[in-house]
Amino acid sequence: MDVPYQIRTHDQYLEAYRAAAEDPEVFWADVARHFRWRRTWDSVLEWNFTDPQVRWFHGAKLNITENCLDRHLDARGSQPALIFEPNDPGSPSQILTYRELHFRVMQFAQVLKNNGVQKGDRVCLYMGMIPELPIAVLACARIGAVHSVIFGGFSAQSIADRVNDAQAALVVTCDGSLRGAKEVPLKPVVDEALGACPSVQKVVVYAHTGTPVSMKKGRDLWWADEIERVNAMGNPFVEAEEMDAEDMLFILYTSGSTGKPKGVVHTCAGYMVWTNYTFINAFQYRPGDVHFCTADIGWITGHSYLLYGPLSAGATTVMFEGIPTWPDAGRLWDIVDRHRVSILYTAPTAIRSLMGFGLEPIAGKSLTSLRVLGTVGEPINVEAWNWYGTHIGGGRCPVVDTWWQTETGGVLISNLAGVTPAKATFATLPMPGVDPVLVDEQGEEIAGNDVSGNLCIRKPWPGMLRTTYGDHERCRQTYFSAYPGMYFTGDGCLRDRDGHYRITGRVDDVLNVSGHRIGTAEVENALNMHAGVVESAVVGVPHGIKGQGIYAYVVYRGGIDDANQIRRDIAATVSRVIGPIAKPDAIQLVNGLPKTRSGKIMRRILRRIAEGETANLGDTTTLLDPGVVDEVAAGRIPI
Repeated sequence: MDVPYQIRTHDQYLEAYRAAAEDPEVFWADVARHFRWRRTWDSVLEWNFTDPQVRWFHGAKLNITENCLDRHLDARGSQPALIFEPNDPGSPSQILTYRELHFRVMQFAQVLKNNGVQKGDRVCLYMGMIPELPIAVLACARIGAVHSVIFGGFSAQSIADRVNDAQAALVVTCDGSLRGAKEVPLKPVVDEALGACPSVQKVVVYAHTGTPVSMKKGRDLWWADEIERVNAMGNPFVEAEEMDAEDMLFILYTSGSTGKPKGVVHTCAGYMVWTNYTFINAFQYRPGDVHFCTADIGWITGHSYLLYGPLSAGATTVMFEGIPTWPDAGRLWDIVDRHRVSILYTAPTAIRSLMGFGLEPIAGKSLTSLRVLGTVGEPINVEAWNWYGTHIGGGRCPVVDTWWQTETGGVLISNLAGVTPAKATFATLPMPGVDPVLVDEQGEEIAGNDVSGNLCIRKPWPGMLRTTYGDHERCRQTYFSAYPGMYFTGDGCLRDRDGHYRITGRVDDVLNVSGHRIGTAEVENALNMHAGVVESAVVGVPHGIKGQGIYAYVVYRGGIDDANQIRRDIAATVSRVIGPIAKPDAIQLVNGLPKTRSGKIMRRILRRIAEGETANLGDTTTLLDPGVVDEVAAGRIPI
């Protein structure tokens, strides 16, 4: 199927970029008309970045699952939609065609309806990477419920925070999940969380690992029993709920510069159009391609480029339950060969980790099906970029370095595979419809090339967030107040002499660890919950595998008889409160923190010490106690 809005040459890119900039309403209307609508729009775009208020395709009616499933049934009903690769390499893969996926989504949509879930209700999902997760996500969208996926590694406290903020009526979970050699309990963690979540009426549990769980009478239901109940009703057909273009599709919680996670809201129409457009163009999708995004659906990458983007394009998407290094470091390459993967999309963290195993795990692997390689989550370093392109892509596959965020919904800056120039460490050029601008600390635009500054976006794009759930003022303060009239990304950026963009890292109090954003305040709050911690400060530090690691300075109360045990206990507290993903890489026990006379912690100094720059810390004479700096520097822990 020829896609009329697919960019195939560099000249076409330049023309599309010009057209989207000069008349975005005409440009995006031309793209959007290729989707299935119940009612078309009254206006394509209404916006201001002051409140902020953004509306795309105002007045239009649709359901995203009709565009991801129903409209493909005639032409590709028997084509694989979802290929599931289980954790155990000895277990068979599971293939769901578009027709089978459509049927199973309707089955579970009826389960939700049977249990009182209605349009607009919030449903939280805390599951492993198994087919039932995307089935449940799409079932929510089918009936107009708002899904909120919680990463399966978060703690009970993190689950409770998200469930309560969303005021979820129902939770879907598994007994447990499998991650390499580990079996991770999920239902027991949900049970612990829901003790403090009065809004939850029902919990649907999928039996996956056989982990023994307790089931609360009147609240907890087995997935299989509920499906059997639906089947007893007859062949299910659940009509897709008619949704307004700006109705909520999902809430996804992301860390910020305060301790409380914020619920980023994405809506139906603009998100659908943007994920489809960027998927087809960034990866240069061709009918018949098998797309393998290694991300967890608990993160935005899994939402946009494992699920909604590929399915709306009629692609075959691969979902992997396990980890790249188990049972050995050749696992990803086995999957590529087994399923004839043509597009591989993964994180620089995974690439750097696999590089450490050398070339032996690649030996004997064909990898000739690969046509496009992609990276996501953080800037990729030159060594990893070259290794990926040379040893995995065989020197023939373009490497697509995508930059985007939970809040942006999909790719904003990226080379288009084999169409626009690729450059190691650079995301390169903005997608059509994206207007990036570099500004200084005062908000003045930095014009020209060969410059750097803070990255903002000047105009709206269809996939952007609409608000933060239940707190629109927080959305305004976080993203639109620093530089009025613009969306502030929180990232620093360099624009080279060719006009190509390179992301240089966060400039706010958010860390990027293995491609996942973690707020320093959130980690500090968790550290401070340990009974012995008086005060803490967290900074990011370069990390060879993760890209950025977490370095914590902790003022500890009482004697320190066994510093290593204290560090382990404090780290365990962070894992319990947030989840293992936020566990600090180093915890330095200190007697005090460098502060100004007004009590502000000097994170600039702490960051330099963590990075090993202890000889040149700048002027410390204005600190409340300059002697603290020498003591902290002397006790630095190398990572």
